[in-house]
Amino acid sequence: MAAPKPRSSRSTSLRDSMESEKLESTTSWDALEWTKVESVTRTVSHAYLDILLEAEQVVVEGYGVVLVNTDEAGTLIVTNYRILFLSEGTRDIIALGTIPLATIEKFSKTVAKIQSAPRHTDKSPSRRLLQVIGKDMRIIVFGFRPRTKQRRAVYDALVRCTKPTRIWDIYAFVSGPSKYSNTNPKVRLLNEYFRLLGRSSYCASMDMIEDGSYRISNELWRITDVNSTYSLCQSYPFALIIPKSISDQEVLQGSSFRARCRLPVISWCHPGTGAVLARSSQPLVGLMMNMRSNADEKLVAALCTQLASRGVARRKLYIADARPRKNALANGAMGGGSESSSHYFQSEIVFFGIDNIHAMRESFARLRDYLDTHGSTSSDGMSSFLRHGGWTWGGGNLSSMSASVSTLGDSGWLIHVQSVLAGSAWIAARIALESASVLVHCSDGWDRTTQLVSLANLLLDPYYRTFSGFQALVEKDWLAFGHPFSDRVGMPSLSGSGDMPFELSRQSSTGSFSSSPMRQTSGSFSSQAPSASHGQNNYSPIFLQWVDCVSQLLRMYPSAFEFSSAFLVDFLDCVLSCRFGNFLCNSEKERQQCGVYEACGCLWKYLADLRSSEERAHAHYNLFYDPLKHNGPLLPPAAALAPTLWPRFHLRWACPAEAQAGELDTQFRDMTVKFSELKKAKEVAEKKSRETATAVELLTAELRNEKQLRSTTMNLAKKASKESAAIKRAIEALGCKVHFASTGDCAVGIESNPTECQMKVSDGTVQHTEISDFSVSVTVMDDSVSRNPIGQVCEALCPLRTREGGCRWPDAGCAQLGSQFVGLKANFDAFDRLSIYDGYFQSE
Repeated sequence: MAAPKPRSSRSTSLRDSMESEKLESTTSWDALEWTKVESVTRTVSHAYLDILLEAEQVVVEGYGVVLVNTDEAGTLIVTNYRILFLSEGTRDIIALGTIPLATIEKFSKTVAKIQSAPRHTDKSPSRRLLQVIGKDMRIIVFGFRPRTKQRRAVYDALVRCTKPTRIWDIYAFVSGPSKYSNTNPKVRLLNEYFRLLGRSSYCASMDMIEDGSYRISNELWRITDVNSTYSLCQSYPFALIIPKSISDQEVLQGSSFRARCRLPVISWCHPGTGAVLARSSQPLVGLMMNMRSNADEKLVAALCTQLASRGVARRKLYIADARPRKNALANGAMGGGSESSSHYFQSEIVFFGIDNIHAMRESFARLRDYLDTHGSTSSDGMSSFLRHGGWTWGGGNLSSMSASVSTLGDSGWLIHVQSVLAGSAWIAARIALESASVLVHCSDGWDRTTQLVSLANLLLDPYYRTFSGFQALVEKDWLAFGHPFSDRVGMPSLSGSGDMPFELSRQSSTGSFSSSPMRQTSGSFSSQAPSASHGQNNYSPIFLQWVDCVSQLLRMYPSAFEFSSAFLVDFLDCVLSCRFGNFLCNSEKERQQCGVYEACGCLWKYLADLRSSEERAHAHYNLFYDPLKHNGPLLPPAAALAPTLWPRFHLRWACPAEAQAGELDTQFRDMTVKFSELKKAKEVAEKKSRETATAVELLTAELRNEKQLRSTTMNLAKKASKESAAIKRAIEALGCKVHFASTGDCAVGIESNPTECQMKVSDGTVQHTEISDFSVSVTVMDDSVSRNPIGQVCEALCPLRTREGGCRWPDAGCAQLGSQFVGLKANFDAFDRLSIYDGYFQSE
């Protein structure tokens, strides 16, 4: 089998040819020399096992593929979970070319002819391209070698893997729960209900759910199990919070007056004032708006409890319709519509004018195309203002992005974000400032309603601005209340499994590349096959738009949120990838029927494990978070509700260098890292300083001990000197002369009238030289005699020593010094001249 050829020469030639094309001021794609690449034959490699996730399997591989966005050659691998693109040289994963299959909105095969001379147009070679459009703001194009079947193999694999016929074929079910096991979210929903009702002492469990003992209440509200079998409303959760004064029978009667039986229920209640935030779907008032329901009106009126601190009998009720007024009236022709303030006591109807899911989908697509056209990694590989040193985005600051916001291809995305922010802020202000209750609905009550209600919850309750609270908020208002994630994300569900349309009509992100002003002159493009996508008209980035709104609030209140912008991006990526089962299906009922909780992994557990690896230093934590600074509601003024592009998400693929340039938390985190490094260096220096100080203290203690020893030795030396002088005087009193040599020898000369005797003491032996008739013989009797010359002389001449070795004068100074006993033989006539009053030692 032929060995693969190195790719470095080809990459160099590509870059060189592109530079030459730029110098010639042409806009063609001649820089990519596709026909000059030789085919390479390889077998499926198992060297990628270390980069594959659990239960991830390789479906097909393509070699020598070029990522047109960055002009980088590599290996394209399609697995049952994602597209992997590995660099040809380093084998590293290229993030831009790696995308989960569930994140792909559509893909299409495209042929581009290289522009050449007019006479040779028919003979011009064509390029085999595969365009992949993602739901996460990226548009990527892969280039394949001509006269190979690699593109067809990859395309067919994407058709099979991105469009599973059954929901159980999704990777989340194939991989299983693994180590990210999921607990039942019903338990967490009940715990959140208990917190809202001021009954946090209760702890929910599956036993409580099975025996129905969760039906508790406070003075105003209660938890009902009227929908425990989802017979009341299939898209509502099993437990609902309703006014305590409303019976289950009245709930059943009132549900029939609302679209899809989504009756008014409580999403959040103020613990102090009793004001509530409720949600529902549109009422079925009909074209003439004359249909009424006594049960519905009673249920809505029960939301306005009596004000405890005011003289007014009841609080005011605002009914917030998220739709434009004309859309609400148009829905009346199909049986829907909006409420009349005359039918609902002390109420006021407000329209927010937020467009529907189709307008959001088109707006998002236009924004994506615009950013791709003007990005540094444009999918056409050429038309980029930023790539060649043009103007920059400005990092998401409103002052520097005002020009770009006004020219975002007329996408209208930021206008839609502003509408959602303004509506949510208005709702929060009515509840917090007026103690009024607010009922929010749109048409079905699961798209715009969920956006407004959950965002208002985030503004009102500081708990929802923490990690645990954010999870509770998403699980309550998005998952439990039936936002159709499968339809909006574009994945199969129980209601549409096996019968999902293949085409998603959208004009601006097909394979025609018509949005780029420079693409049409680069060559002729023709689509060979219809683009593959999920869903027909139900896909819409509603949840993505809500997370975008959360990021705007995080930008306005950087110290109010425990989580960071990086957490929101990772969270959104996990949702779009469908790697976990939390956001599969369209309702709580469907997830229960599919066994999602037992069969799939948990997204929340995965994110929690990521944070626990680095604790507070992890990028998901907001370094500016100060819970004491914003421990109440956030009420942004209208002037502050001017959204900007979310650089970390919107620009991370089109302008990766600009994505984090203006993020304040990123800059602060970099400074924190540097500060942490300096702090560690300081700690090391302090440790060394402490060690040095300890060593100095030890040396000082030793020096002090040496000084004490020196002082003691000097005292002993002085004492010994005094004793030596005393002994010398005693010996001289006997008529002897004592001379101490430096070697330790002692010479003793004994004098008498008229005779003299000289004696030398050396090494314990006394030698004498007789000069006269007086002689003294000194013999050392003990081998252990002291080597002290003074002691030797004293013991040798001691006249009080007995034959038995004792001392007749034990109290004498010589005996107290511990001198050794020696034998003494002498002419005792010499001692007869000693007086009884003479002494050896004289007092000083």
